Amino acid sequence: MDKNILDSYRSFLKDEIRSSVDFTQTDQSRRVPPPPIEKPFAADARRTQLPPVEQLAGTGHIDLRTAIEKRESCRVYSDSPLSLEELSFLLWATQGVKHKLDAGHALRTVPSAGCRHAFETYLCVLNVTGLEKGVYRYLPLEHQLLFEFEVEELERKIVRASLGQPYPGYAPVTFIWTVIPYRMEWRYGLAAHKVIALDAGHVCQNLYLACEAIGSGTCAIAAYDQKEMDKLLKVDGEEEFTIYLAPVGKRL
Repeated sequence: MDKNILDSYRSFLKDEIRSSVDFTQTDQSRRVPPPPIEKPFAADARRTQLPPVEQLAGTGHIDLRTAIEKRESCRVYSDSPLSLEELSFLLWATQGVKHKLDAGHALRTVPSAGCRHAFETYLCVLNVTGLEKGVYRYLPLEHQLLFEFEVEELERKIVRASLGQPYPGYAPVTFIWTVIPYRMEWRYGLAAHKVIALDAGHVCQNLYLACEAIGSGTCAIAAYDQKEMDKLLKVDGEEEFTIYLAPVGKRL
């Protein structure tokens, strides 16, 4: 393996680029308004109101030590559906908004560099009580699900986009996170991309622990066909693209 190539890729893990960025020239420093917290949607779009987390009396109660001890990747799931209440809890745990600060900033249930939160959460729904099969997007400000579109042979297509890994094809729901890089670039310029990757880890770890709290399992997936997954979600692959995914289902 070429040592020079390895070294060039390892540099992404370091923070040396920060010393070369002129932060006075970022869009934030130039007083360009920040990008919105979530992607816009049509006023008449089909949406599902999710149960508020504070009303989910029987959902998500587990002590932290137990959740951490039990946490492990799970690739095999039962045929049981996920309930809408359970899905609501998982979405809140991974991208829920605790307090909106202004048009471009909100405090959430996960940390993010500079409070930028560059991700959108899409769901490949196959077996969730009360939801039709299809692709949805989470609206964190409204705590709602936006129905994006139906997909013929969705099970087969998500498996193909996952490079043949079978479990997204039978999981009740697969979380697919896309990134809108400019949300982070607006503040950090060329130093944005390492922290985007770090933020993705924060989000998925919350999903792992939240799954333990509802007797479910997940398995993070970072190996996928970039073009096929972006095509499945109908995102442009440049200003927004897939960065991470994780199927979720009840343990056997």
